[in-house]
Formats: sequence, C-alpha cells, structure tokens
Amino acid sequence: MSSLGLNNLPQLLLLWLVASLATQFDPLSHVNPLIGTTNGGNVFAGATLPYGLAKVVADVDGQNTGGFGMDMSNVTGISSIHDSGTGGNPSLGNFPLFPQVCPSDELNNCQFRIGDRKVRYKTGSVVAEPGLFGIELESGVQVSMTVSEHASLITFRFPRSDGDHPLILLDLTDLWQSRQNASVLVDEKSGRMVGNGTFLPSFGAGSYQLHFCVDFSGAGIHDTGVWVNNRAGTEPKQLYITRGFNLFYLEGGAFARFSPGPDNAVTARVGLSFKSSEQACGHAEREIPNPRGDFDRLVSAARDAWREKLSPISVKAGGADENLLTSFWSGAYRSLISPQNYSGENPHWDTGEPYFDSFYCIWDSFRAQHPLLTILDPTAQTQMVQSLLDMYRHEGWLPDCHMSMCKGWTQGGSNADVVLVDAYAKNLSSAIDWELALEAVVTDAEKEPLEWSYHGRGGLQSWRRLGYIPYLDFDPFGFGTNSRSVSRTLDMNWRNLWKEDQTSVVRGKDTGFKGFFQPKYMNGTWGLQDPVACSALAGFCSLTTNPSETFEASIWQYLFYVPHATSSLISLVGGDDAFVSRLDYFHESGLADISNEPVFLTVYLYHYAGRPGLSTRRAHQYIPSSFNNTNGGLPGNDDSGAMGSFLFFSVMGLFPVAGQNVYLINAPFLQEVSVRNPVTGKRATVRALNFDAAYKNVYVHKATVNGQPWTKSWIGHEFFSEGWTLELTLGNTESDWGRKAADRPPSWTV
Repeated sequence: MSSLGLNNLPQLLLLWLVASLATQFDPLSHVNPLIGTTNGGNVFAGATLPYGLAKVVADVDGQNTGGFGMDMSNVTGISSIHDSGTGGNPSLGNFPLFPQVCPSDELNNCQFRIGDRKVRYKTGSVVAEPGLFGIELESGVQVSMTVSEHASLITFRFPRSDGDHPLILLDLTDLWQSRQNASVLVDEKSGRMVGNGTFLPSFGAGSYQLHFCVDFSGAGIHDTGVWVNNRAGTEPKQLYITRGFNLFYLEGGAFARFSPGPDNAVTARVGLSFKSSEQACGHAEREIPNPRGDFDRLVSAARDAWREKLSPISVKAGGADENLLTSFWSGAYRSLISPQNYSGENPHWDTGEPYFDSFYCIWDSFRAQHPLLTILDPTAQTQMVQSLLDMYRHEGWLPDCHMSMCKGWTQGGSNADVVLVDAYAKNLSSAIDWELALEAVVTDAEKEPLEWSYHGRGGLQSWRRLGYIPYLDFDPFGFGTNSRSVSRTLDMNWRNLWKEDQTSVVRGKDTGFKGFFQPKYMNGTWGLQDPVACSALAGFCSLTTNPSETFEASIWQYLFYVPHATSSLISLVGGDDAFVSRLDYFHESGLADISNEPVFLTVYLYHYAGRPGLSTRRAHQYIPSSFNNTNGGLPGNDDSGAMGSFLFFSVMGLFPVAGQNVYLINAPFLQEVSVRNPVTGKRATVRALNFDAAYKNVYVHKATVNGQPWTKSWIGHEFFSEGWTLELTLGNTESDWGRKAADRPPSWTV
C-alpha cells in the first residue's frame, strides 16, 4: 500500500463509516402507527414500548376503541393505558388528563364534563411515530407524549396569555365509562394526584382496580382541588365518587392550575399500577426521574427498543411499492404491541416470573399473531405460553380471552389449546412445562366448568353422549350463552354436523353447491341456519346482540375450517376440483369476510387441493386492496395485531397452519424476506427468482431449500429454527409444482 493510502486510512475509514450509516436501513422509517385509525381498525396509535403497560395517546369521542381515531372527532383527554385493535366496547383509557385555560381566569368558567370540555384537533397536527405521539387542539394547546414501561410523560404547551393560570384536570373515568367507584387525593403544594378506581373489563367478567400517580413539573402550582360534574372548588383536596344513580353517570376528578414559566409548558408524569398507588409512584420515579429533561431520552429509548424488536427482519424490495413496505413493517410493529407485559402487576398472584395479560382475544390471535411472535420473539412467546399456564394453575382453566387481569368471554372455543400445541409442535422452548400444558388441554376437553362463558368448554355431557354439541342443548352442569353449537363442535367432531343435502341460496339464486354444516338438535334431527347468515352479505353476528350457531362468521366460512383434516373435507365435497370451485365462489361472491380471522386460512387452502398457485393469486385479491398504507388500511379490527400478522406472513410467502408444524409456501410480495432467530442467531430466508413488482409472476415453478430441490408446497418450522434458505423460481403461468398428492400439506384422513 502506498504511503498516501496509509496516511489517509483513518480518514478513509471515517468516510466509509459515514457512508455506511447514511445508507443503513431504519425499519421505523416504514412504520405508520396511523394505519387502521379509521374504518374500524381500532389500532392503538400512540406511544408505547413493545408489550408495554403504559400506552399513551389522545382519546377521542369518535372511533376510540384504541383511544385515538383519525376521524377528526373531538379530543376528550389524554390517557396512559390502552388495548389495541379490539372490537366492542373501548378498553381501558383510564384517568385521562385534559388541558384548558379558564375564560377570565375564573375556575368555574372551565369545562369539566366530557361533553362540555371536548375539543377538535387541528388537521395535519397529528404526529404518530414509534415512541412518540403529538397533537394540537383547536384551543391552541399543543400536546406531546412518550412512555417508559409503566409510566407516561406528557408535555402540555399552552398559548401565551398574560395573567392566566392554565388548568389540567384528571377525570376518574375510562373510555367505556364503566367506573364503579374511584378516589383521588391532590396535594396542595406539589399538585401530585394519587388514587385508584374500580372498572369493568370491556369484554369479560368481574372488575379490576387500577391505580395512578400524577406529578407535574415546569410550572408553579396556583391552586388545586376537585370537581364533580360541572363544578369545581379548591376545597376539599380529595374525592370519592361512585357510579351514580341508574343511567346518571357521575363525572368527577381533580384539577391543578399553574403559573407557567417562559415556555408556557407543563409536564405531567403519569405512573400506573394494578396493585397500588405507591407502586405507581415508584414506577414513575424510577423510570422517569427527571420529567423536565427525560422526554427526548424516553423517545430515543423507545425507538431503540422498537428497532431491536424489529431487527430480526430484513428485506430486499425488488422494486415493490413503498406503501407495501410500510404496510409490511407496520404490521410487524403492531403484532408486538400486545399481549402486554404486566410482570409484577398481577394483584391476584405473583410467581416472580414474567406475566403477560391482554390476550384480547386468542380466537383472533392464535391463527397468525402467535405464530409470528414465535419466529420474531420466541422469548416473549415462551413467556406468554407460561402466562397462560399460570392462569390455568390459578384459575382452573385456560382462557380464550383475558384482559385487565379479568377473565374474558369465550368466543369460538378453547383456543389457548392451539397456542400451546403450536408451541409444542415447533419446539418453542424447553422452559415450558409440557406436562402441565397437556394437563391443561385435557382439562379443557374433559372437564366442564360451571361457568363456561369465560373459560373451558360447555356442552361436554352432550358431546360425550351424542358426539356433537346440540342446538338448544340441555346442560344443567354448566352455563354460558346457548349458541355457537356449530363452531364449538368443529373443534371436535366436525363430521357429525355435516348435512350432505343442505343447499345455499345467494341473492335469490341457488349456488349449486350441496353439503354444509348445520346445527342439530339433541334428538338427532336437523335445525337450520342459512349458510349465508352472518356473512359479509347478511350482516355481522355478535356474541352479545345476535348470537348464532357459528361465531362471528357464516356457515359458508366455517365450511372450510377443518384445518386438521382438510383432505377429508375435500373428499366430502367431491374432490379437488369441487373444493376449488367452492373456494372460488366463496371468495368471489362477497361471502368471504376478510375483516374477520376465520377467513385467513381459506385464502391459502388451495394448497390442499394441489393448486398452491391459486393461493398466491387469491392473496393478491386482498393485498393491497384491504391491507394498505392509509388510515383506513385494515379491513376490520386489527385484533391485537392479528391483521398485521396475516399481512406479514402473506408478504413473506409462508403462511402458518396454527397448531401444526406447517407453513404453506407461496410466492412472496417482495424479492427477499429473511428472519433471524433472536435466540440462535440463525437466519431463514425466502428469496424469489424472476420476481417482478408488477406481480405477473405469482406462480412457483421450482423451489430449492439450501440449494436442493424442494417439491412440497409446505415447509416445517425447522426452516426458521435451523436457518434455511428457500429459493422460489417464479413464472406467470400455473405450474405442476406442489400438485402431487405426496407434495401437499399433511392432513388427517377421518
């Protein structure tokens, strides 16, 4: 090397490093938390850490199930705990703070009740990034917020005004206004607010207590007090409030007014705990010791935490649309928001081990989200499985739903069983007590709880005697909603509800297809549920308002849900061509409801009939039309990340069959996607040859694994755990790859 090169080596190295950093891909640049904030996606768009307890965002009075919606409705407060993507009643959103300036600086000119104080937010003011949320109200108040694990940090910047004393109130309510009772104590000198409330879970039984601790900084305290309905006073300094009489919901809380400094800003630090206010204060003090100086540090730490969680993923777009990339990364991001790490916060038991809650609900998440966590974050997924087993130890059965430390209503069946079996089939971790897991699954199958509406299974006496759960079952041994007999039986003896001569009429015309599942009475005679009922053509069926014999989906949709024995179902309907014809009709007639999870696997069931290319073609029907980079870019509730996980697997080209060691191989939407195992460091890669971003080449013509020919249309979890490379040669016509009987996915013949 010349002396010139030696003398300039440090400078050249520096230039190389600068150039390298400048081109280094940051996945957060492709995360859009606002996807799904309209069109019923119900996502949480605010600031959170992965699986974090604290989740802070502006709450609105429009689409507010996740707190905030981009529907230009009114902001009612800033609250620090939420769930994401759920349906039904809004979940959490407890103890919101709300800023305002009282006209003429008169306390009772301020507006305290939600309906009076609400204010619109300014178009274009919303900032939503991992770890950061900001918004400007039409009142001129600018609000920025971020989080630690158990606390939030919120900066309120008020418009400049001489002589005014800005007010921040705390409301002893939640988004659902489910509060049963609550209390608050405000310190006269510091303005610290501590208290708690008892609330109802938004989709479950019982109640939960949540505790808070709010500290203010950056401004002097002018006065403090409490408020009830539309009046406030500086005495007393504490309040205990009940729900109110009949439908008259009492509104109340505490307030503080400030003498702001030159920047006209007030910072609020909010600590939360399910155990005590003391623990809430301790969380806040430990995690955010310097509220006036910690904001940027917290944002940076949150962004680093998100980069670390997304770091196993890498892609080569191959010219694919940037909006697709944003949808893809955002789907991965949302899948890591919930379930939530409530370790040390369970007031009912504490084993000293990690504890996750907000399984909301497993009927939604077992199909794609938990399989995705198994490959992206196997450590967290192991802890989630162990948490489910913890619930079994202490509550007697596995949950189908569990939120806010409460038992949630059971949806289609005992779906935690599938999560456990999926973990076992993929050899998730030796730390899991598999003997206990087997015991829990057997308990679900064999022991009927008295109240099976929130765990376990009902109708087991009839199931043992008849081989199915009857329509209008007589079951004096356990109690729950007398519905869902078809979808609950499909988890067990599916063939016993097959009615071979059942027909279906759509839009007044016979579809020409015969044979559907139907409800059956105890005496063996058939009931009737129109196969179209509860479909996208006939209106949604809810567990609480209009329960049917299938849960949240039609007979048509449940026709295809026999994932352990799809080959037998194919034989039952008349063979491969007849099965494909039914699938085509289902997806092309408007019967398929991509907004709900039972339809996920139907997109890819063509594999079982030897037509894997049609699965990829069908995926393009829904992506990007129903999954895209817009505020309404989800077809329905994200369901704690279920929709995002469906998109992730679809784009990668491997779709899981939950509860089995099976991933169905499809042409990916990107040239290359790889996932590094965070535990072993081994990297699994799907690579498309002849990839074209116009998606004319969507049929697999040839496949190799680690350079060797691969004829099967599916692959096992070894692909991820051992770090294999799958290369798919694509073409623009359907090929013979994966069509032979020996190359189809495994399926029981029953």
